[in-house]
Amino acid sequence: MNFSTTRMSSKGQIVIPEEVRKTLHLKEGDQFFIIGRGDTVILKAITPPDAEELDDFLKEAQKAAKKAGINKSDVKKMVQKVRKNK
Repeated sequence: MNFSTTRMSSKGQIVIPEEVRKTLHLKEGDQFFIIGRGDTVILKAITPPDAEELDDFLKEAQKAAKKAGINKSDVKKMVQKVRKNK
């Protein structure tokens, strides 16, 4: 775990120190979820799931859809309905 200090600019920008960026493999364009409460601010890097996690999620979703009796044509109809309502 790395500890460091930083300052906020007049524009509200905060620099994440280089050592922390390197340790966490952060790069330009990475996105964060921000939680603020009292005098505490937490930044949580938003990372996409890896291929295995995504595959597991899709399998669970397919099982749930099958259990609920939802098939591909039902999904297609739902998508078309949502697109028409935009």
